[in-house]
Amino acid sequence: MSVATQLVPARLRSGDMARVASVGLRTRRLRAALSALGIAIGVAAIVAVLGLSSSSQAGLLAEIDELGTNLLTVTNGQTFTGQSATLPLAAPAMIGRIDPVTEVADTGELSTANVYRSPLIPSIDTNALTVDATSLNLLPAVGTTVAQGSFLNAATATEPAVVLGAAAAQRLGIDRVYPHERIWLAGMWFYVVGILKPAVLATEIDATVLIGYPAAKRYLNYTSTAANGQTTTGPPTEIYIRTRNSQVQAVDDILAATADPQNPSYVDVSQPSAALTARADAQGAFNGLFLGLGAIALLVGAVGVANIMIISVLERRSEIGLRRALGATRGQIRTQFLSEAILLALLGGAVGVVIGSLATIVYADTKHWAVVIPTEAWAGGIIATILIGAIAGLLPAIRAARLSPTDALRTV
Repeated sequence: MSVATQLVPARLRSGDMARVASVGLRTRRLRAALSALGIAIGVAAIVAVLGLSSSSQAGLLAEIDELGTNLLTVTNGQTFTGQSATLPLAAPAMIGRIDPVTEVADTGELSTANVYRSPLIPSIDTNALTVDATSLNLLPAVGTTVAQGSFLNAATATEPAVVLGAAAAQRLGIDRVYPHERIWLAGMWFYVVGILKPAVLATEIDATVLIGYPAAKRYLNYTSTAANGQTTTGPPTEIYIRTRNSQVQAVDDILAATADPQNPSYVDVSQPSAALTARADAQGAFNGLFLGLGAIALLVGAVGVANIMIISVLERRSEIGLRRALGATRGQIRTQFLSEAILLALLGGAVGVVIGSLATIVYADTKHWAVVIPTEAWAGGIIATILIGAIAGLLPAIRAARLSPTDALRTV
């Protein structure tokens, strides 16, 4: 009596499968590296774009938090006829009486005054600079400091002395305050006493030449008539207000009516930090374009992986036939080539994550930003490469599994 023996195919352990799947990569290293390059570039682009966007946003929001979100500005708007309105002379004092207000500073634009490096400069070359009269407490209100020299004080505010905004100094070619440094302003020499650092929350100050109100009245005839008929300096064209953090919205609601009770609609009120926050939120507006380019690189990489796997199947027909003759099942052959494709794509993805992360770290460090690499950037890149490897390797794996041992061994 004979007993039929049923053959059970041997199972490959995970470690054995990993070694078998890596044979093609280890024996054809240059080809594998070039195939993984497209995927590495795509993943690096995705990680770098998302990382730099997040780092830039974090840096901007940190700067906003440092400068404070409690700055409000009041400017003269337009009348119903489209004419430029004028703020009342008493507007800064009236705003200062609002209880939550902690600081009030104002400037008045001298629209007819132009400034040049010397009188030899053509009058048309104004460098888009403005001249403003200013109160002496402007710096703490706008959140900036002096980079060179000093700011105006009670003495220099009455003399032909100026302080340059950061951009104004650059356009005039002045990077340091030397003794007797001067510029040509409204047909006379004014001496430079200071240069400001960039004012992030009040960027209009950067392209401005600042003089004191008394000097503006004395030398540039910047005057107006007060309610009592006396001639005084002014009027202000922009007022900077600092409030308690918890009362910003409450103060915002009443600023226009307080600055000009008779015509509150002629007053424009804004919160500079809100614009910067919106800019931070819009940092990723163009991310879609770069992410699309990264996706195209991934697609090219996927085509490269599929191509190399098809070539690998054709080149390794004898290996496939030998393994099938020695007992390997169709499923094991299919799993081998599918695993090889996934491993190839995964190696490219890992390299891409490293390159994208390094690019983010280096650039963020040069900009003094906090390094932020979102989890969805690197994790999404790795998951995408696994899916790409599986999809790209599926057809070659099926073709390899369908080869019969006899047909495959004919190529030996």
